Amino acid sequence: MTTVAIYSVKGGVGKTTLAINLAWCAATLSARRTLLWDLDPQGSATWALGDGRAHDRAGALFGKGVAPAKLISRTAFDRLDLLPADASLRDLNHQLRELDKKRRLRKLVAELGDHDTVVLDCPPGLTETADQVVRAADLLVVPVVPSAFSQQAFATLDREFGGQVPMLPVHVMVDRRRALHAEALARHPDWPVIPMASAVENASAQRLPTGVAAPRSAAATAFAHLWRTIEQRRA
Repeated sequence: MTTVAIYSVKGGVGKTTLAINLAWCAATLSARRTLLWDLDPQGSATWALGDGRAHDRAGALFGKGVAPAKLISRTAFDRLDLLPADASLRDLNHQLRELDKKRRLRKLVAELGDHDTVVLDCPPGLTETADQVVRAADLLVVPVVPSAFSQQAFATLDREFGGQVPMLPVHVMVDRRRALHAEALARHPDWPVIPMASAVENASAQRLPTGVAAPRSAAATAFAHLWRTIEQRRA
């Protein structure tokens, strides 16, 4: 089983969009039994792929011994399951500190033996949850908008966790017509690129992966290419 965490210190950089689309690619393009685990109390991935109901039990996985399998639900897509988030995760950092179990998330991931790939949609920030994610993940996929703030956030993340887990930075929300974006891409030509595209926004509004809502779009092609890059790195 491979665990891929979509994580950034900064919010608003498209982590959930990446998580949903990469999980769908794993399940559909590679036919892998895939679990998307939503760790963000905002629950955007859960809203996009879940049943729309509030369960208020996500936090119990960490402190009350609830088995992950009891909360996993199927999505509308073959081989893609969801472990939903809810507001009970809002105190997760405090809960993890109180437990004082540095590998709690890693242990829970290890209990997900029925899946080939686990994709973690992570909340932002340098937190106890982030420390747990780094210990649990085989790869961090880090979305980086071609902007000064987002690039500084990646530099901070690299200082904190560089060397502890492999990282794959990905340029997201890219508009090649903008000079700053073009310059950022030129500095890191080996980073995968996800374009700024209305197809992504429209797919999110429909609560669908881009590969379903707009399969011939440049964005769908970019997500598929990114997934293939991840598979090659994990081979």
